[in-house]
Amino acid sequence: MKLYDYPGAPNPRRVKIFAEEKNIQLELILCDMAKREHKTPEFLEKNPSGKIPVLELEDGRCISESIPICRYLESLVPEPNLFGNDAFEVSHIESRNRHIELELWTQIGISWINGPIVGAMGLFEQIPDAKKASDKNVKSYYQRLNGEFEKSEYVAGERFTVADITLLSAIDFASTLVDLKPDIDLKILMLGIRIFLPDQVHKSRKYEYRSSTTQ
Repeated sequence: MKLYDYPGAPNPRRVKIFAEEKNIQLELILCDMAKREHKTPEFLEKNPSGKIPVLELEDGRCISESIPICRYLESLVPEPNLFGNDAFEVSHIESRNRHIELELWTQIGISWINGPIVGAMGLFEQIPDAKKASDKNVKSYYQRLNGEFEKSEYVAGERFTVADITLLSAIDFASTLVDLKPDIDLKILMLGIRIFLPDQVHKSRKYEYRSSTTQ
């Protein structure tokens, strides 16, 4: 299976960590977003939304969006289970995962769009007040997490799940590319979640890429 990816992008990183936890080998295809390869007609045939990640199966069918891709991988390799074993656990993990997406990821995204890297590209009008507000919201969420990790080692219960992967990817992106590294004694730095370099995953595998233009 092929995974269309771009180094540093947080959503493909979720899939890479998930696949590593499952010991699933994926062929990484570099989709150079800086060159807007994700907007080419060839890529839009794989995902009309023009976004990564995209998982291309051996028969050519494609799945887009990180969580649907992870669910597909979980169906192929059920263990270790990362989405929940019973009705409550499945719902609880999904709830916690959505909290992170809606309350943390969106704010990090606002800071990213209104930050210096995107600003230098000239793609969006910069709104400094929006970044100031989102930076504050991200730091507030870090404080909330610190309190939550006083009670539990992981995001959604007593074991590592997809919700931990989502949080790891979010904080890693915020720390390395948005200048929003936690400046408090956040328990995730010491407990179940590990913060690695951008080209590494939970088990520290480094990946090699093939160019999407050679496919």
